[in-house]
Amino acid sequence: MPDQLSDAQPQFLTVGEGEAAREIAMLVRPAQAGNDAPALVWLSGYRSDMSGTKAVELDGLAAELGLACIRLDYSGHGLSGGSFGDGTISRWLEEALAVLRHVAPDRIILVGSSMGGWIALRLAQELARQGGVTLEGPKLAGMVLIAPAPDFTSELIEPNLKAKERKSLAERGYFEERSQYSPEPNIYTRALIEDGRKNRVLDGIIETGCPVHILQGMKDADVPHAHAMKLVEHLPADDVVLTFVRDGDHRLSRPGDIALLLSAVKGIIRSSTNRQMPVRAAEADKFA
Repeated sequence: MPDQLSDAQPQFLTVGEGEAAREIAMLVRPAQAGNDAPALVWLSGYRSDMSGTKAVELDGLAAELGLACIRLDYSGHGLSGGSFGDGTISRWLEEALAVLRHVAPDRIILVGSSMGGWIALRLAQELARQGGVTLEGPKLAGMVLIAPAPDFTSELIEPNLKAKERKSLAERGYFEERSQYSPEPNIYTRALIEDGRKNRVLDGIIETGCPVHILQGMKDADVPHAHAMKLVEHLPADDVVLTFVRDGDHRLSRPGDIALLLSAVKGIIRSSTNRQMPVRAAEADKFA
């Protein structure tokens, strides 16, 4: 499937004020006329962007089905401005919320990969909170989470910090870790870790109010599959499907993995359409 960046021009949205202002890049595919199915919203992982394989495949599915699709690059990622070193969950959450307010879809399906899964869960909480106050904002129709990493700073990083890494955090404000996906090391800042504690979701019941499908590789070296099982325990009120990929790694970007992802998204679309209104058989077949 061709990279949709080749036939779509990014738009830019200014988020924040003064020194905190940054230009956030987004790619917005409009829905075909008359198609009122939920818009697909892609949320990337740490150091990933909206031109990655899974993001492009999701946009391709939207094009095939005539759906709207919204992709964005967090600040310090991809085409967006801002410094990566300034990034925190709160900051990237603010940007995702700003993009959704700007595009203003009626209903959305959040598709979050790794850290994007954490941001998706926080988005669900913020949309519920803000909607309860203003009765405005998009309605969450479903979520697909790929190797989700909620609370990864406090659950997966902090407990495993080595002495030299703690020293680097204290003295330099960050530490580096070799990346198996890039020649450049991963950088984790003290601000990211401290802010992560404020955005924890695995400290109580998470109520998304929508169906959730989780895809998790059992050979994921970055986010253990036990982490996905722990997340399910915090979603007791939702319709949750957890699919394990026995030989899957963290990226889940192989053709078979992509097929699973697109099938999961179609399933959420189908269930959201059925809840919204009865559909003609021909329309339902598109999502089968």
